Amino acid sequence: MALPQDRITLPVAVLGQLMPMYLWVGPTGGLCAAGPTMVKLIGRGDPVGLPFADHFDLRRARRVRGDSAQSVRDLVGQRLQLTLRRDPATTLRGIAVPVGADGAEGIFLNMSFGVGLADAVRKHHLTDADFAPSDLAMELLYLQEAKTAVMGEWQGLNERLQAARRAAEAQAMTDALTGLANRRAFDFGLQAAIDQVARGSPGFALAHLDLDHFKAVNDTLGHAAGDRVLATVAQVLHEEMRRGDLVARIGGDEFALILRGPIEPDQLLALGARIIAGLEERCRVNGEPSGVSASLGVVMSQSYAQPDPQRMLADADAALYASKHQGRSRCTVVTPKVGHCAPINDTAPCKTTQIASDAATGCTLPVVPAAPASSSAV
Repeated sequence: MALPQDRITLPVAVLGQLMPMYLWVGPTGGLCAAGPTMVKLIGRGDPVGLPFADHFDLRRARRVRGDSAQSVRDLVGQRLQLTLRRDPATTLRGIAVPVGADGAEGIFLNMSFGVGLADAVRKHHLTDADFAPSDLAMELLYLQEAKTAVMGEWQGLNERLQAARRAAEAQAMTDALTGLANRRAFDFGLQAAIDQVARGSPGFALAHLDLDHFKAVNDTLGHAAGDRVLATVAQVLHEEMRRGDLVARIGGDEFALILRGPIEPDQLLALGARIIAGLEERCRVNGEPSGVSASLGVVMSQSYAQPDPQRMLADADAALYASKHQGRSRCTVVTPKVGHCAPINDTAPCKTTQIASDAATGCTLPVVPAAPASSSAV
């Protein structure tokens, strides 16, 4: 049986199964037929017989001429972009082909959502039944949703891993008993402060603090009481720190402070006096004074042509033991630019000036000789 070569006739219902988003616009601009999904999108009952322009705004089409029939024929062969006039103003894309000789019976449009597929499915509550069986739109949508779900899980896993890494790093940098920075964190902080000085920062002070009479608490009252005292020490020190300062527990009853500058010696003395007074007042056991106090040794980065962490620590330690030698409960500050000191790489000893603060009165004591000559602080 010979088949016609120029025309295939299909019932409207079959056409709707094959292309559920088609439109047949008559020569005068009225809707002659529409696929079931297109009817769902229009959403105002049966649109057949109503003007095409009542439901769609035409975009991205070449200029069309005046009368309705000619305007419809002018759309033949054009790639069109339509926007629904009703909310949610979904955009459709397609191409117009003629119906009848030269479009004498209108134009036929088969439309799709293009990149707006996911939004259209969600906003119009579409399902797989609203697409042609051969249409891969829903499969692509499922793949997109699966990809989004996988990426969401991957992002969540990555965030959990990052959080775990940060927590592990924080734990590795934290003293478990006091919650202060530990020795590792202090070493990093001291090197960072020195690096900032090399880049032109105003400098910093390094303080070494050792508790006085702490061993007696452990020996007579037990380590649990000693731990409570250390927690109180940490709280007192933390309260005295400013934003950007660092306080660390670097040994059993030893602490170190990095105090961002610029700071004058008298400010450091005042800080030392407050810390000593705070510890003596608040370090109690069972409501009674524990007898714990502190001695401090402080050096300033301005004292060094090129600050070095090991040398600064050694000099702060020497200043600390000068405080111990002078009777404890004191703060000894090694002031910069006093005397004439050898360069940083010179091993010759250098004289220092010490200033101490009496914890009881807060007054400045007379200048005392430097701690042992092995101290090379300026």
